[in-house]
Amino acid sequence: MSQTKQQPTLKIIPLGGLHEIGKNTCVLEYNDEIILIDAGIAFPTEEMHGVNIVLPDMTYLRENRHKIKGMIATHGHEDHIGGIAHHLRQFDIPIIYGPKLAIALLRDKIEEAGVSDRTTLKTVSPRDMVRVSPSFLVEFIRNTHSMADSFTLAIHTPLGVVIHTGDFKIDHTPVDGEHFDLQKLAEHGEKGVLCLLSDSTNAEVPGSTPSESSVYPNLDRIIAQAEGRLMITTFASSVHRVNIILQLAQKHKRKVAVVGRSMLNVIAHARNLGYIKCPDDLFISLKAARNLADEQVLILTTGSQGEPLAALTRISRGAHRHIKVRPGDTIVFSANPIPGNTIAVVNTIDRLMMQGAKVIYGRHHGIHVSGHGCQEDHKLMLALTRPKFFIPVHGEHRMLVKHAETAYKVGVPAENIVIINNGDIVEVSPDSIGVSGQVPSGIELVDQAGVVHEHVMEDRQQLAEDGVVTVAASISWDGKLMNPAAVDLRGVVTKVEKSLLKQLIIRAIENILENRWDEFADSDNTSKVDWSYLKEEIESTLQRLVKRELRSYPLVIFILQTPDIPPETEPKATRKVYRRRRPTASVASR
Repeated sequence: MSQTKQQPTLKIIPLGGLHEIGKNTCVLEYNDEIILIDAGIAFPTEEMHGVNIVLPDMTYLRENRHKIKGMIATHGHEDHIGGIAHHLRQFDIPIIYGPKLAIALLRDKIEEAGVSDRTTLKTVSPRDMVRVSPSFLVEFIRNTHSMADSFTLAIHTPLGVVIHTGDFKIDHTPVDGEHFDLQKLAEHGEKGVLCLLSDSTNAEVPGSTPSESSVYPNLDRIIAQAEGRLMITTFASSVHRVNIILQLAQKHKRKVAVVGRSMLNVIAHARNLGYIKCPDDLFISLKAARNLADEQVLILTTGSQGEPLAALTRISRGAHRHIKVRPGDTIVFSANPIPGNTIAVVNTIDRLMMQGAKVIYGRHHGIHVSGHGCQEDHKLMLALTRPKFFIPVHGEHRMLVKHAETAYKVGVPAENIVIINNGDIVEVSPDSIGVSGQVPSGIELVDQAGVVHEHVMEDRQQLAEDGVVTVAASISWDGKLMNPAAVDLRGVVTKVEKSLLKQLIIRAIENILENRWDEFADSDNTSKVDWSYLKEEIESTLQRLVKRELRSYPLVIFILQTPDIPPETEPKATRKVYRRRRPTASVASR
């Protein structure tokens, strides 16, 4: 009896965005076809010294680049499109579809990175359907979020429809009048949704997320009451919030000076695309602002998260070239700190207050609302789509668990819900869902020079914690120190005198050379010395000595300089003179 050929499963492989906030990246794979949904970044923690951004490990996509058919960008936030330019340096993406604002911002990024020839960008509109590959037909459904022009996706596959919500909240009074297309979601729910992947950011929060328009009256009151110069900071990408601030500036007859590259960039694109409508003469330069009365000026700036290089952070430190805080200034934080940024934000607020500014911040003022749905929004999404299978995404572990509990309460069977990790291979068939394996799912750290490898980060952490001890020694062919060893201590805390520690280090090297030289040199051939073995022994000896004396683990860097020319090849007249040396550096770590 012939066996029926088993139908392939749909693989869903998240590479980022699970058990964390940021670097949202998801792979959908069927047969030999891969499409990507978003490719974002995360921001470094305090321990990631010198790192600018954090990316997901893209090993799986590098190894399967021949399968990639295209990418979908759900919207233009950095945690969804910020990694694309970096990835294009490693592999081509034939085509990237996305909303107009996201594609405009992305085009700038890839042109600046010099990789615009490695993909094609194409804009889409609500209810557009694009055939990305034979197995994937993607439908774009307008949703509401803190950023204009944001989409939920209905992905038609041979096994059924997969809904990926992207970031969303259900805003019934959107600032731009673009309502969530709940009707289209309901249509898919009626026909049958195989699997729902849904944003979990506010899964712990009861109720519904307030409308973006709810901040308008509160900001209106604050701007009306501000007597002097006014500064407002918010997320540059929060186009709706920026639009509200610009409308209120017009209402209260204040000219707007925009500070911060990302804020200038987003406003320019949003105005070109019609998401922000205001007259050109609303904006003035910082130079022109100095000629106006304080009550006529509103400075719109980046830095709501205390980012070290952002404009408001530099202003708070007195390091901005053109703006100094003055007593009587009112500074408004129209944003809440995201997890991990709270300390940086409160430090910025403290510095601004110390300079005499009145700082308005905090949830009780009602000047910020989230762009992510709460539990009642999640229930409505689940009720409209009625998915057979459910995967909570985009959130830390407790958020994923809460979202799974909500799905169970509204009727999704427990066995049809999976909480997964980055790198898990979720296989979905018409009748089952489960994790069948894993792909690499770590992180890639990027600084100004490029990818920072793991051993470099270990060295940086060790430097930050315990400092560095550098030792340089010149050794002749007969095992003698040609000059006293040079010892340098940086960032090292020691109870013993540094001069004494240096003496101990020099004496340790001399002891090895005096008592163990025969281990490294061939007595029958003076030109044969095992310099590598000698370095290893000196390194390990110095590491033990430093650990014993300091009770800490500084990074030990040992530089060995050896003569270039073996003794028997030298002219007799210069046999004992070593004019050139070859430096060899080694690092002894913990």
